[in-house]
Amino acid sequence: MATGAALWGMIGIFVTYLYEIGFTPTQVVAIRAMSAMFFLLMFVLIKNPQSLKINISDSKYFIGTGIFSIVLFNWCLFHAIQETSISIASILLYTAPAFVTIFSRVLFKELLTPRKILSLITTLIGCSYVIGILPNSNESITLYRVMLGLGSGVFYALYSIFGKFALVKYDTLTVTVYTFIFAAAAVTPFSGLWTVLPLFRSLEVWLYILGLGFLSTMLAFTLYTKGLNFIVSSRASIIATIESVVATIVGILLFNEKLSFWQYFGILLVILAVFIVQETTKEFTKKRVTQSKEHPLPESPSFIINF
Repeated sequence: MATGAALWGMIGIFVTYLYEIGFTPTQVVAIRAMSAMFFLLMFVLIKNPQSLKINISDSKYFIGTGIFSIVLFNWCLFHAIQETSISIASILLYTAPAFVTIFSRVLFKELLTPRKILSLITTLIGCSYVIGILPNSNESITLYRVMLGLGSGVFYALYSIFGKFALVKYDTLTVTVYTFIFAAAAVTPFSGLWTVLPLFRSLEVWLYILGLGFLSTMLAFTLYTKGLNFIVSSRASIIATIESVVATIVGILLFNEKLSFWQYFGILLVILAVFIVQETTKEFTKKRVTQSKEHPLPESPSFIINF
């Protein structure tokens, strides 16, 4: 599971190098969606072809997970990497648990417990240090860049909301495959990939595509999901914070990114907020039993499966 989270943290490597070769953020989003779709389809056809059966009427769920979440989340994240840094973009992405808490309160009437409120406050303060708007922090990040970073967190969080409804009828693998099918179908026509076809003649490009679609998406997802069989979801969410740590290390070591002391402090606060919002196994079990008696839908997760 930790390996899967670390592979997510390496995504900035492949994205940054594809930028240097000449691809735009939208084109990289399309490349990730299409390559992930290809590898996932191959995996499903080998493992369980029956997982591909869905009702056409349920396409609305995958429009939500694929277009309104994955496409827009990746677009914001990849633009944020380009406009800020791998480190900052990754940590702003981790505002997602805070947005899940807010959405769950509005849509599913989940209680705002003291722990959730503390997590929200900690996230807000941590992000304020990361983007440089609190005293003693260095240069500030522009509003556009902040919106990109927070936008990735918002759309990332929406996967939990849309995924909650899809998982009532389908298993995780089916939801994931169709998420990327719909994502690829939506973003590719607007990507302009056909204008940069000569770039695909390079072996280097295909290696980065392999890294982006297979290592940081397909393999990362498989390892993380397999780990869920042995670790409760709340603990898994904590382990997933390895992603932001790896992303920060990658940014510093490979791309010479510079962060101030206060930005590091903000990163620690955001990661701490993820720990705070997690429920203990006892609390989780009690709450799930209560909700199962009152609601037909499964409990909305306090965090989300990463992509």
